[in-house]
Amino acid sequence: MSMRPDTSLIRSQARSEDGFTLIELLVVTIIVGILLTIAVPSYLGMRERASDSAAQSVIRSSIPAIEAYKTDNDTYVGVSPAALIAAYGHDYSGIVIPTATTTAYCAQATVGAKTFSVSGPDGDVVAG
Repeated sequence: MSMRPDTSLIRSQARSEDGFTLIELLVVTIIVGILLTIAVPSYLGMRERASDSAAQSVIRSSIPAIEAYKTDNDTYVGVSPAALIAAYGHDYSGIVIPTATTTAYCAQATVGAKTFSVSGPDGDVVAG
């Protein structure tokens, strides 16, 4: 008895491994394109919301320091990011304080084209 391999079996296996057809490649390309059209806008929106949240967080974290400045000086006049850094040591360079009177202040943070602000005391963080 000879131990020779069956050549017809080897030929049929070789024919079954031809590769992908053009239609299969087009279907995969279309599926990847559809997934990208869904994922990319979602990612960009998420990135924008994260930037907005970061700007709002910067403002909210500065409010206790601004109120402490008012308590120490009995006025908001003179409050600035530099004064807050010097007095309380935290980095408040992400905010701008365009208005500070004896009884009120306005603090702003800008991310991209959006500006968030709070008018205090007792104000809420708002866009614009």
